[in-house]
Amino acid sequence: MVTERIEMARQNYINSKPAISYERARIWTESHKMTEGESIPIRRAKAFRDTCEQIATNIFEGELIVGAIGEFRKCGILTPEFSWTWVDKEMDSFDKRVQDPYIMTDEQRAYVRKEIFPYWKGKSLEESFLAQLPKETAKVVVDTGIVDNDSKWRQAVGEITPDYQDVLFKKGFGGIIKEAEENLLKLSDTSAEDLKKKDFYKSIIITSEGIITLAKRYSQKAKEMAIEEKDKIRKRELLNIAEICNKVPENPPTTFYEAIQFIWFTQVGGIISENPLALNVGRFDQFMYPYYKSDIEKGIMTKDQIQELIEAYWIKLSEWVWTISANTAEFFAGYNQFQNLTIGGKTRDGKDAANDLSYMSLKATERIKTHQPGLSVRIHQDCPSEFLEAVTHLVSKGTGFPAIHSDNAGYQMLINAGYEPEDARDWNNCGCVVPHFRKTGEWTSAVNINFTAALEFTLNQGISRITKEKIGLDEKDPKTFETYKEVEDAFYKQFDNLIKHSVIATLLAQKLHKEMVPRPFLSSCIEECILQGKDLVDAGAKYNLGPVLTGIGLAVTSNSLAVIKKLVFEDKVTTMENLINALDANWEGYDDLRKLALDVPKYGNDMDYVDDIAIKMANHYYKEGHKYKDINGNNFNTAFMGISNYLPTGKVVGATPCGRKAKEPLSEGVSPFAGSDTSTPLAAMRSAAKLNQDVHSGGTLLNLRLNEELVNTKRGQSNLGAMIQSFFSLGAFHVQFNTISTEILRKAQERPKDYKDLLVRVAGYSTQFINLSRSMQDAIIARTAHEKY
Repeated sequence: MVTERIEMARQNYINSKPAISYERARIWTESHKMTEGESIPIRRAKAFRDTCEQIATNIFEGELIVGAIGEFRKCGILTPEFSWTWVDKEMDSFDKRVQDPYIMTDEQRAYVRKEIFPYWKGKSLEESFLAQLPKETAKVVVDTGIVDNDSKWRQAVGEITPDYQDVLFKKGFGGIIKEAEENLLKLSDTSAEDLKKKDFYKSIIITSEGIITLAKRYSQKAKEMAIEEKDKIRKRELLNIAEICNKVPENPPTTFYEAIQFIWFTQVGGIISENPLALNVGRFDQFMYPYYKSDIEKGIMTKDQIQELIEAYWIKLSEWVWTISANTAEFFAGYNQFQNLTIGGKTRDGKDAANDLSYMSLKATERIKTHQPGLSVRIHQDCPSEFLEAVTHLVSKGTGFPAIHSDNAGYQMLINAGYEPEDARDWNNCGCVVPHFRKTGEWTSAVNINFTAALEFTLNQGISRITKEKIGLDEKDPKTFETYKEVEDAFYKQFDNLIKHSVIATLLAQKLHKEMVPRPFLSSCIEECILQGKDLVDAGAKYNLGPVLTGIGLAVTSNSLAVIKKLVFEDKVTTMENLINALDANWEGYDDLRKLALDVPKYGNDMDYVDDIAIKMANHYYKEGHKYKDINGNNFNTAFMGISNYLPTGKVVGATPCGRKAKEPLSEGVSPFAGSDTSTPLAAMRSAAKLNQDVHSGGTLLNLRLNEELVNTKRGQSNLGAMIQSFFSLGAFHVQFNTISTEILRKAQERPKDYKDLLVRVAGYSTQFINLSRSMQDAIIARTAHEKY
C-alpha cells in the first residue's frame, strides 16, 4: 500500500484539472525588456536566472520532493518567445477544449494580453517561421494534418537526456560553473570562434547560478515553514528538505534523497528554460543505484522510505503539464510530456543491468497509476526470468505500462547510427520509442507525415477529398490507371513530395532555433557541450542525429494498395473507375465492393501479400528520407513511432480502398489498422517484425490489445513473456499492450468520475482514459482484443 501522503498527492493529481500560470512568462518578458542589445544566449540565460530568483517557491502539503513551476500543483506555463499567437486565439476557450483543456482565469487572460503578448509581437519563433516558410510548403504543413511539425515551431525542441552519470552527479552545477570559468580564461577576444564560445560559457554560468539560487530559496522556504510547523515529524522533514536543497544541485549528491531531489531540480530547470517535450529521465535504475545501495548498507534509509521517494518523484513528474495548442494536442493527446524513464537492459560492459530499483520502479507505476514517467523496459535474450515476470505482471494490471523494448534492437539502431559500442549499450528511451543516449542532440519528433494522404492525392489528382483543395502534385485521372505499377509509381511520387516539404519545413525550424532560442541550461547538462563550448543548437553534443520523420498510416496505406492490386488488376472483379466512384461516395451504395475490399489480406495477419507492400513502403521511406541532410549536415532519419497522431491525420483523409470510411482514424506506428488484425497477436507481431526496423533509428512502435483473461494468471503472463522474447528474436524493437476489457472502457465512458485513475496505452505513452476525447477513446476500444495467443 502507498503511504498516506502519497495517496493524498495521488488524489490531488487525478482530481485536478491543469491550471495555467503566467509567472514564468511575466518574469521572462520583464527580463528581456532589460537586456535589449545583449547577445541572445546571454539574454536567455539571464531570463532563466531572473525566473529562478523571482518565481514563487511553493512547497505543497506533505511534499518530500520540492520544486514547482508555478503557483498550482498541477500546472502548465507559457513560453511566448516560442509562440504567443495560438495562446491569444485559444485561451478564451481553454477550459472548453475537446482535448487537453486548461483552467485560466479572466484576470490572467487580461494580464497576458496587456503586459506580456505586446512585447513579443513580431519576435516569436512561430511568427518568424510562418513569415519565412515558402507558400507551397505552408499549404502542405501548416495545421493541415498532411504534414505536421508545429511542435517544432510553436514549442521548444526538448528531447534531451541530462547526463547525470558524467556531468551532473560528478560536478554539481557549482562544478559546472567552475569548469566554465576555467574555460573562459583560455579564450581570446581576437578570435570569432572564441567570442561565440565566451557567450556560451557565460550563459551556462548564469543558468547554473540560477538553478542553484532556486534550490537555496527552497531551502530557506523549508526553514521558514519548519519554524511555523506544529507537527514534530513534519518539522523534521522540512528541516531535512532545507538541508538537502542547500546542498544540491550546487554540489554532487551523496545520498539517494539528495540525488532524487537533484534530478527533480534539473527537470524543473529544463521546464523553466523551454517547456520541453521529452525531457527524459534516462536510465534511472543505473545512475541512482549507487546511492540506493549506499543508503541501504549504511542504514541511512530503508527500502520502504526509498520506495516512497520514488513514488513522490513519479507524482512530481506527472504534475507538470506541457502547454500546447489545440492542433498539437490532437497529435499528443492526454497531457503527456513524454518524460521517459528506462530500466533494465544491459550495462555498458554487457552484463545484466536489472537491480532493486528496476523492480521498485515497476512497483511504483503499478501502485500510483500516474501517466508519468513514461516507463520503458529493455529486455535482452538472457534477461532474468524474475524481471520478465515483473514486467508481464505490470502489463496484466492494465495500465498500458511498461513500453517493452528489445535491448539488442535498440543497440543495433544506435550502432547503425554511428555510436561507439559502449555508448550504444547504454541507451535509454526518448519520448515514445526512440533509442537515445545521454550525450545526444536530436529532434526525435520533427515531423508527422500522413502516408495515406499521399495515396489520396494519387487517386484524386492531388486534391483532398475532404477540403477539395489542391495540396498534392498534379496527377492523371485515376480512372485511367492501367496497371498496378502505374498506381504504385504515382503514389511514391506524391509520397516523396510530402517528404520534400517535411524537410523544407524542418530546415527552416532548425535555422530559427539556432538563431533565436539557444539552450544554455540544457546544454550545461551535456558533457560534450561543456567540453566544446558549443550549445545544443550548434550541434554541441557528442552525437548529433538528424531530425526524425514520423510515418503515419503504414497499415492503412498498405492495405489499400493491396486492394487495388488484387481486386482491380489481378482478380479484375472491379475497375479503377468503380473503385474511385466508391471512394467519392464514401462507400455508400457500394456495400458488395466494400465487403470484397475488407476480405483482401490485411497487414497484421502474417500474410506476405500485403506485408510485402508495407516492407517496400518502409524501405522506400527510409531511403528517401535518409538522402536529405539537416542544417548540421546530418542525414534525416525515419520512424514509425506512435502518438495520437493517427486521429487528426485520419480526419483529413477521405474513404480509402481498404474499406475505411472518410475521417476515420488511420494506423499508428507499425501497428495494424484497428480491428483488422483478426488472427493472433503473434501473427501481428510477425507482420511487424518483417520490416527492417533497425534502420529506423527514430524507433518503431507496435500497439496490441489483449483480452484481460489472457494475462490474469501466472501462466498467461509466462506465455506473454515467451511471446515477447520470440518477437524480439525476429529483430523487432518494441511492443506494448492494453489489457483492459471493452466492458470496463465503456463503463469509463459512461461514468468517468468512477474511473479517474484508469490508465490506457494511447500509442507511445499511457494516460488517463477520461482525459482523452471521445474519438480517441473510441479508437482505443476499436482495437482488436485478442482472446488467444
